[in-house]
Amino acid sequence: MSQLLGIITRLQSLQENATSNEPNQRFFEVEGEKRCSVKYFDKTDTFELEVFQKDEKPQSYQFDNIDMIAIEIFDLLQ
Repeated sequence: MSQLLGIITRLQSLQENATSNEPNQRFFEVEGEKRCSVKYFDKTDTFELEVFQKDEKPQSYQFDNIDMIAIEIFDLLQ
């Protein structure tokens, strides 16, 4: 299984296990270092990507397309 397919599978799992109460969250790491987290909001059917960079404030981005956020995560993990 390719890395991109694995990312998409994890994002789909977020969607399938979504509840209206709290957004589900997943972390993506490289060698134990968190690179980003993703939250899925069921009410709006959107993803929020939070990117972690050393010594900087995390940046947040909104996506409504699972393919686009998967590509962003893939690039962050490279």
